[in-house]
Amino acid sequence: MAKMQDVRKTIEGSLGNLTPTRAQEIAKGMLDRDVAKEQVAKTAADLMDWSQRNKNRLTMMIRSEVRSQLKQAGVATEEELNVLRKRVRELERAAKRPGARSTAAKKKTAAKKTTAKRTGAGGA
Repeated sequence: MAKMQDVRKTIEGSLGNLTPTRAQEIAKGMLDRDVAKEQVAKTAADLMDWSQRNKNRLTMMIRSEVRSQLKQAGVATEEELNVLRKRVRELERAAKRPGARSTAAKKKTAAKKTTAKRTGAGGA
């Protein structure tokens, strides 16, 4: 049963859940009883440092995986959304300018004029 508790302590430490008190307990359990308090304190500090590094690594791995999965799913990044927002604002401003018409409206008007010219020329 003691071995399972050691494994649990190690896993807790590797996930960044290690408190200074818990690090002290683990250090005491790892070292001989006659070891100086300074050595226990140093070992506990080393365990805290190790725990924090592992937490940071795990966080980076998770972020990377989430980013990868979102990209594969076709979800737009914040940067891509910002580019689209900027483009929409530009189009909205252009639409509000006096005399500004959409390309579709201009093509429709041009088509009507062309049709009118053909009809007028063919009927004479």
